[in-house]
Amino acid sequence: MIIGIDLGTTNSLVTYFTEEGPKIIPNRLGKYLTPSVVSIDENNEIYVGETAKERELLYPGSSASVFKRDMGSNRKFQLANKKFTAEELSSFIIRSLCQDAESYLNEPVTEAVISVPAYFNDIRRKATKRAGELAGIKVERIISEPTAAAIAYGLYQDKENKKFLVFDLGGGTFDVSILELYKSIIEVRAVAGDNFLGGEDFTKVLEKMFFDKNKQIKKELLSEKDRKYIHRQMELCKLELSEKDSITKSFQIEGNEVSFHTDIEAYEKACEELFERIRIPIKRSLSDANIRVRDIDKVVLIGGATKQPLIRKFVSKLFGMIPDTSINPDEAVALGTAIQAAMKERNEAIREVILTDVCPFTLGTEVVMTLGENWIESGHFCPIIERNTTIPASRTERLYTVYDNQSEICVNILQGESRYAANNLSLGEITVKVPKAKKGEEAIDVTYTYDVNSILEVEVKVVSTGEVRKQVIKGQDNNMTDEEIKQRLEELSYLKISPRDREENKLLLLRGERLYEEALSSDRQRIHYELNRFESALKTQDRDKIEEARRRIKEFLDEYEMDL
Repeated sequence: MIIGIDLGTTNSLVTYFTEEGPKIIPNRLGKYLTPSVVSIDENNEIYVGETAKERELLYPGSSASVFKRDMGSNRKFQLANKKFTAEELSSFIIRSLCQDAESYLNEPVTEAVISVPAYFNDIRRKATKRAGELAGIKVERIISEPTAAAIAYGLYQDKENKKFLVFDLGGGTFDVSILELYKSIIEVRAVAGDNFLGGEDFTKVLEKMFFDKNKQIKKELLSEKDRKYIHRQMELCKLELSEKDSITKSFQIEGNEVSFHTDIEAYEKACEELFERIRIPIKRSLSDANIRVRDIDKVVLIGGATKQPLIRKFVSKLFGMIPDTSINPDEAVALGTAIQAAMKERNEAIREVILTDVCPFTLGTEVVMTLGENWIESGHFCPIIERNTTIPASRTERLYTVYDNQSEICVNILQGESRYAANNLSLGEITVKVPKAKKGEEAIDVTYTYDVNSILEVEVKVVSTGEVRKQVIKGQDNNMTDEEIKQRLEELSYLKISPRDREENKLLLLRGERLYEEALSSDRQRIHYELNRFESALKTQDRDKIEEARRRIKEFLDEYEMDL
């Protein structure tokens, strides 16, 4: 069985394809969205999703979130006394989603199509693929999020010669993609984006506004738990500002009551710097695609952050049209991955479609430039496959020796847009021997071939001798072999995802504990009483009593939070 996975910064989803079309699989708690949060308790039990999100508020030192932004890096996240990379944490999310899928479908899941931001570079894409492998599944296809969303929107509609702009603002990343649909061809014309811009940044704007208005509270002096608490309150404020013109919120920090008031106009003004960051990739993608704003037939919004009215207002004003949000922005990418999985399985319910993508970054090598008769300078970047080239693509560049009696040439394989090699990302190196001769008399042909799965093959051929060296570039950073992946899987095997039948109870207890800590006086007594009743029912191990107690405390907590 092949499933589709939208591995998000804030939330993740898992999907499959049916005769009726793509469907989202509910998680173990019966919800479609699984928060991309991981937490570990004192028994080395892993919690993923909503339970982990609740634990993060109570035990921030043993929890991690928003780690997708560090995918492919060497950054380590400390959870209790253990350290993990972003791809290892992501593997826990994937493993949990796969378990949910297997339980729901009642059959094994062996393979997945996983979506990534269009602007993820080679290393980030490889790290995502390894996360799937660490979770124990085969990942043969990585699909860009805007492309997946475009499939979900356009696959079954009769679109002829239409140009789409997909505006993808998620929890932690922003992508803009320009696509052209013609009959059964979906062609990506250009992509651009910002891997460090998303809904989290709009929450941080409110955080800054809060601290600016409550100068007596010093953020740097607060505990991590209090900082997480304030961040959550500002998330709630952001949600309220999606429905109201102004909000006033009061809550407790270090035993003191603090308040925060703002309105939509002040919030919108404070977000102007973020809007300016959004404009930059949009202008770049339009320029790369050689398309003007008025050439765009439809703007599609995806990503949870686009549900904010101020985002929709900004996009409407920028493009002079009302954006299409007919598919839930949280679900569009996930539905597209299910369709892509069905295409990969050659499902008969899917009509034949040709899908093209583009290379998101320029690929090239380091060269020496002659700046004068006797003046040469190393460290310059020579593009070979330009960004937004339709893939699969293959390009060849001939390079010459620069010194008399030069005996070898080193090809430094680079990814990026800077004219200086040092400012771009090095993916690897190939060194070849060349016969000694006068400078410029010996040459090599460097061929880059880039495929739809972001696999780069580099071939270096010595022109005079015909010697050829080839290498498939996987990236230098976090480059794990199959044996290393197997070893890491064994190392992580002691960590077990929390059992399904206990997690809902654990979630309610954590939720109750959090509300107790946030409450005062009589409210605390009420919450304490209900938690005690629930804990007493759990101790009986009587299934009927536990089910009744779980229903009762859930109703109580829901009503209590509604009254806040």
